[in-house]
Amino acid sequence: MSDYLFNLCTGYVRFKNPIVLAPMAGIVDSAFANQYASNAGLVVLGAFNLDEASIAVASKLAARGRKEFISDEPMELIKKEIRAVTSGSAVAVNVRSTTLEPLIEAAKIVKEEGAILELNAHCRQPEMLEAGIGESLLHDLPRLSAWIRAIKETGVVLSVKVRANVVNDTELARLIDKSGADIIHVDAAMEGFGADLDAILNYRDATRLFLIGNNSVTDFEAAKDMFSRGADMVSVARGVLENPKLIDELVENVTLYQKSIGWYNAPKHVCSEGDFRALAFCCLPVKPCPVHEKFRKLGYTAEEFARTKLEFAKGTMLEYGGDTCFGSLVWCCKITKPCWIRDGVLHTIGLSDVEYMKLKKQLADYVLDHARIPVNESD
Repeated sequence: MSDYLFNLCTGYVRFKNPIVLAPMAGIVDSAFANQYASNAGLVVLGAFNLDEASIAVASKLAARGRKEFISDEPMELIKKEIRAVTSGSAVAVNVRSTTLEPLIEAAKIVKEEGAILELNAHCRQPEMLEAGIGESLLHDLPRLSAWIRAIKETGVVLSVKVRANVVNDTELARLIDKSGADIIHVDAAMEGFGADLDAILNYRDATRLFLIGNNSVTDFEAAKDMFSRGADMVSVARGVLENPKLIDELVENVTLYQKSIGWYNAPKHVCSEGDFRALAFCCLPVKPCPVHEKFRKLGYTAEEFARTKLEFAKGTMLEYGGDTCFGSLVWCCKITKPCWIRDGVLHTIGLSDVEYMKLKKQLADYVLDHARIPVNESD
C-alpha cells in the first residue's frame, strides 16, 4: 500500500495509514506490535518508566498484579524496542517520569531513531497521581506546558497522551498546541458510556494539531465515528486483545473507504454538528443556519466567508455547477449525502467522487488558513 494514499505525516514521520496501536503498560512491546499490528500506521510502545520515582511506582503496581515495563536501563530498553519493530510502521514511545531530565534524554534517543516521543499525561492509578505523573500533569498545566517546550527543543516529534473530560478540553488542547507539541492523543473516555465523540470534536475545533482519537474503537463503524469528528488517526488497545485481527480489519476498511471517497475523515455537516472543516460543505449563507455561528467563530462575516470560498473555487472544477442550488459546486455537500443535481454536474464535467472530495478537503484547509481568528484562539 502506498504511503501517499492517505498522505499522513508530521515532522519527520510518515504514516502508511491512520490506524494506531495504542500503548498498554506491560503489554505493548515490539513483540506484541509485530504480532498484532504489522499493518498499523503507527505503533505506540509502552508505557516505559524513566526515572527512579516512576520505576518505584511501577514496581508497587506490579507487586499487586498490574503489568508494567520496568528496567534498570530504560534508555537502552527504549532504543532496543524501537529497533525491534520490523513491520515498517511508524513507532512512538509512551513514557512516564516525575522529572524533566530523563524525558529530554529519551527525546534525544527517540529522535535519533526517527521515532515519536509520547508524553504520558494519561495514566490515573492513585500511586501515579500521588507521584505527580500521568494524569496529574493535567492538573498542573504550567508544568505540562514547560515540559512540552523543553522536550521540543530537542527537535523530536512529540505526542501528548491525555484523557478527555478531566479538565477543560478546549483549554487543554490550545495549551498543548501553543506549547509546541505535534500530536494530541485523546482517550475520549466517558465513564460507563464508551467514547465521548463530542470530546473529539471539541479537540478538533480547538486545534489544528495532528489528532489521534482513542477509546472503544472495536470496529470500522466506531472508527468512522471518530474520523467524522476530526480524528486524523484512531488508536486501539484492548480491542486487539479481544480481536487479534482488529487492526488488519480496520486498515482494510479504511483503505477501501479512502479509495472510494478520497477523504476518509471528512467531517459531518455543520448542521449535524460538524467541526470547522465542514464549512467546505456549507451552502451560501443566505438564510438562518448553524453555519453563521460556525464561521463567525473564525472571524468571518457572511460576505467574507462567501468570498473566501469563491476565491478558492476560481480556476478549479468547483467553479462549475450552474444548475446546482447556488450555482457552483463550491456550495455543495458531502459526497455521501445523496444529491442528484450535484451528481449530475460531476458526471457532466467528468469529476469523480474522489477528486470532488479532495477538492473539498483543500477548500476546508483554505477556509481555515484564511480565518481572521485562528482555530486555537476561536471562541
